[in-house]
Amino acid sequence: MRTVDAAGLKIGDDHPPRIMGVLNVSSESPYKPSVFDDPAEAAQYVDERLIGEGADIVDVGLESANKKFEVLSAEGELDRLDTAIETIESVSGDAVFSIETRYHEVAEAAIEGGFDMVNDICGFADPEMPRVCEAYDVAVAKMASPPDLERPGAVEEVDDIYDALELNGLTDKTIVDPAFGGWSEEKTLEQDRETFERLREFRGYGQPILVSINRKNFLRELAGRSTEEALPVSLAATSMAVERGAHVIRTHDVAETRDAALVGHRFARERVRTPAVEELDVTTPKEAERHLDRVGGEADPEGAVTRTFAVELAPTARDRLATLATEIPGVTVAAGEAGTLLFGTVAGLRALCANDAEGELAPVIDGVARAL
Repeated sequence: MRTVDAAGLKIGDDHPPRIMGVLNVSSESPYKPSVFDDPAEAAQYVDERLIGEGADIVDVGLESANKKFEVLSAEGELDRLDTAIETIESVSGDAVFSIETRYHEVAEAAIEGGFDMVNDICGFADPEMPRVCEAYDVAVAKMASPPDLERPGAVEEVDDIYDALELNGLTDKTIVDPAFGGWSEEKTLEQDRETFERLREFRGYGQPILVSINRKNFLRELAGRSTEEALPVSLAATSMAVERGAHVIRTHDVAETRDAALVGHRFARERVRTPAVEELDVTTPKEAERHLDRVGGEADPEGAVTRTFAVELAPTARDRLATLATEIPGVTVAAGEAGTLLFGTVAGLRALCANDAEGELAPVIDGVARAL
């Protein structure tokens, strides 16, 4: 996993989760407590409510990305940039300042004006964006989107997110964002939940991951909560996201999200990393497949992941299972007085399931097959 240096702030597996607080200088933005048009008031909010509560990064939005509103042109965003620049010049606290934009002209002007980082909500739909970010050697969050500057985040199927993130490549300092939320009318809550369930797959890019899940509908609906009541579900998901490998959490609730992220970080599995070896967090064949795609290697991803089952069998069936296991690479049976364990790679277990489907092992074969 690459470590990204964002103006001195290290982002990656070897560092704590980073909290990205949000400031908007766009009157149409829906979260009104974060919206300011007066630089002095905005700077006070940043110092007290964002940096003061633990934000490492402050993400400044020039327009709402809500699909209900007309998209501003680059010129329209540039008209608002002065307020953003004056704001960060007035902040007394220490943070990395990120400009949220889809246009390379705005990104370049913001960097020239003192911003440290770019948050591209259209995922390099502007093909000049990666060039600008590389030229200024800045970190850039790249949100999965279609190749259209007017449709940020409007990707529905999880597998299509990968194609979107590969649009116009990745810089060495790219942080990938799989784009949670209702960016299109077609996207369902279940698709957001599937993206969250498969979050580890995005580690296959070898780049840090940013998630923006604060009070999102796909979490609120699970608990039947309104936006105002949704902080607890956001915090539960934040801990899970960090445990699954997310590195940056974008939020309006900085203090609470920081605490939840630190809990997830403390109880995440240890991933060994030395100059020569990096232990990958791979739990499914899809996750293995993403890493294979990254390195350009060829192997069976189902042979890279193991599963373990406790099985209930009569003695004769247990002996039959043990015999089969000796004939199938990647499968092991361990039996003792208290029961029987079945271990195997996904590939080996699939081969096992092709045997004895109607015999004495049928209940075990059926259960394992359902799990795979």
